[in-house]
Amino acid sequence: MAVSWTRVLKRGVIPRDTAQLVGTRGFAVAAKGKEGGKGGAADAKPVLSKEMKSTGVFGANILKEGSDPKIQPDSEYPGWLWHMIDKRPVLSELRRKDAKALPYEDQKRFIKLDNRTRIKKNNALTVKN
Repeated sequence: MAVSWTRVLKRGVIPRDTAQLVGTRGFAVAAKGKEGGKGGAADAKPVLSKEMKSTGVFGANILKEGSDPKIQPDSEYPGWLWHMIDKRPVLSELRRKDAKALPYEDQKRFIKLDNRTRIKKNNALTVKN
């Protein structure tokens, strides 16, 4: 029997009845055009009005009870939040500037990025071929 399995495996094509004996499984294909079925209610997307979209954060509620949080005025949010989207300088920009004249946060970023590139270069040089 082992010889017959090796022949089948060498060909690379396994007949359906053989695959069922071995226990090989394939992927299930969803039927198209079928309404209802399992999970039909979960697949339905809720319809939102423009007013609901502009006053709340849809999908932010992770609890079973409760509702989505409402959008507040900008003055209600902490100041550091608005600096999250500021672009930080890349390594080439930091190298062009005087390192001692940089702000503390940029100095830390420069050291981190410089160490990272130096480690990558060293790893590339010592890689085994």
